[in-house]
Amino acid sequence: MANSDELHSDGPPKTFGATTTARHVSTATDRDQQDYDQLARLGKRSVLKRNFSFLTILGFSCAILVTWEGTLMNFAPGLANGGPGGLIYGFIFVWIGNLSVFSTLCELVSIAPTSGGQYHWVSMLAPRSCSKFLSYMTGWLTLAGWQGTSAAAGFLTGTMTQGLVTFLVPSYDAKTWQGTLMLWLCIFIAVVINTVVSSMLPKLEGMILVLHILGFFGVMITLVTFGANGDAADVFLTFRNEGMWPSQGLSWFVGLLGCVFSFVGVDCSFHMCEEVQNPSIAVPRSIMTSICINGAMGLAMIISMLYGATDIDAAINSPTGYPFIEIFHQATGSRAGTAAMTSLIIVMTLSAIVGVIAATSRMFWAFARDRALPFSSTLSKVDARTNVPVWAIAITSVISCLIGLINIGSAVVYNAIISVAVSGLYSSYLITGALLLYRRCGRGFKMPDPSVLPALADTAAGEGQALAWGPWHIPGVLGIVNNAFACCFMVIVWFFSFWPPQTPVAPDSMNYASLMTGGVALFSVVYYFFWAKREYKGPVMEVQEH
Repeated sequence: MANSDELHSDGPPKTFGATTTARHVSTATDRDQQDYDQLARLGKRSVLKRNFSFLTILGFSCAILVTWEGTLMNFAPGLANGGPGGLIYGFIFVWIGNLSVFSTLCELVSIAPTSGGQYHWVSMLAPRSCSKFLSYMTGWLTLAGWQGTSAAAGFLTGTMTQGLVTFLVPSYDAKTWQGTLMLWLCIFIAVVINTVVSSMLPKLEGMILVLHILGFFGVMITLVTFGANGDAADVFLTFRNEGMWPSQGLSWFVGLLGCVFSFVGVDCSFHMCEEVQNPSIAVPRSIMTSICINGAMGLAMIISMLYGATDIDAAINSPTGYPFIEIFHQATGSRAGTAAMTSLIIVMTLSAIVGVIAATSRMFWAFARDRALPFSSTLSKVDARTNVPVWAIAITSVISCLIGLINIGSAVVYNAIISVAVSGLYSSYLITGALLLYRRCGRGFKMPDPSVLPALADTAAGEGQALAWGPWHIPGVLGIVNNAFACCFMVIVWFFSFWPPQTPVAPDSMNYASLMTGGVALFSVVYYFFWAKREYKGPVMEVQEH
C-alpha cells in the first residue's frame, strides 16, 4: 500500500455504495470479518463476494493454466527450435523458473492481497520519487498482457476447432474469418458464465479441476498404451535447429517461448483474491500447488507425446496447424480416438477462457477503481445483484472481439498482438520482482508483531519505511537467492520473447512483440504525463483506518 500522503483520499468513489459494504459486514463470519479488516488496512472496501475457497481457487488457477493442454497446443516452437530433447529440458527449466518467480510474487500477495496485483505492489515497493510512475507503467503492462491472453485463448480455441475439422474433413478449407467467428463464440460463452451465472463460477472451476486431472490420465494412458514407439535416445538426446540459428544453444532458448506460454496466467489468482476466503494463505498455496501439479502433468505429457510420435516432421507440418493432433493419430491410428482426445483439449481451453475473462476483468476493475483508466467511474462499477464488475467484463470481451478482427486481415499482426501475453506479463513480473529484491536487500522489511494476526499485519509502505511479511514468506538468505534467481529467469524469458522463430527473418516471420510491447509502454508514458499524472495518485484510499 502506498504511503497515505501519496494516496488520493478525497472521498470514496461514487461507484461503491455503503449499503453493499454494510450488507457484507452484517452477514460476515469471523473469517469474513478478518478478510474485510485486512482489505480495509490496505485502504480498500470489500465489495465482491468471497465465493472462492482454497479448493475452488486452485481449480480456477489450474483451469486457466491448462499446462498439459497448453503444452500440446504450443508443441511446434519447441520441436522446431530444440527438438524432442530441447523440449523436455526447456520445459523443466521453465517449470523451475516459474516456481521461483511465483514463490517470490506470492510473498507479496500474502502481504497485500488486492485485485490490483503487480501495480499495487510496485506502488508499495518503489522509492517514493518514482512509485506512481512505475506503478502506472506496471498496471498497463499487466493489463495489456492479460488482454493479449484473452485474445490468444479465444484464438487458439477457435483455430483448434478448425484444425479438428480439417483433420476429419481434409477437403475443408479453413478461412481466417471463420476462426474469428469461433473466437467470438468462445468469448460470448465466457461472458454469459461470468455474468448471468457468476455465482456458479467457483463450483464450475472445481468441476473443471476434476476434468483437468481425469482428462490428463485419459490422454496420457492412451498415448502410452497405443503409442510408446519411440526410443529413449530419440526422445531425450535428439535436438533440432529448424530456425537455422548459429548454435543449438541459441535455438534452444528461442524455442522456450512455447513452454513459457504454457505457464502464462499463473497470476490469475492474484486478481481474484478479493473474492477468496483467507487470501493471504489460500492464494499463495493455490498458485504454488497449481504450478507443481500442472508442471508435473505437462512434463509427463511431453514425454508421452514424444514416445508416441513416429514422424516429427509430419507433425510439425500438419495441415491442422497443431502438431499434437497428428501425433495423437500417429500414436492411436484411430481418427475417432484422435477426435475425442482433441475435443477434450478444446473443452479445457474453452473453460480457460472463462477464467481468463474473469481475471482480466478484475484487473480492469481494480485499475479503474484507482482512477488509472479512462471512464474509471463506469469501469469500476460493481453490479448490485451479482456483485461482479459487469462493465469491466463487457469492455474486456469487446476488446478481445475487436482484436479478433485483425486476424481476418493479417495473421502476422494478430500474432504480434497476442505475443504481448508473454512480454507484457513478464515485464510486470520483472519490475515487481526487481523492486522486491531491492527492498529486501536493504532495510525495507521487518517481521510482523507476533501479537498481530499475520494476515492483518501493518503494510505501510514508502521509501525508508518497513513492510511486514505475510504468512507466506521465504526467509533470510534463501529468500534473497530465490528472488535473485527469479529475476535472472525473467530477464531471459523477457529477452527471448522478442526473438523471431527463424532466420532469415522476413516480414511474415518477424516477431513484432517488441513493437507491440513498446507501443503499450510508450502509450502509457504519454498518457501518464498528459492526463493520468493529475488523476492517478497510486492505489486510492477508500477506507481510512482509525
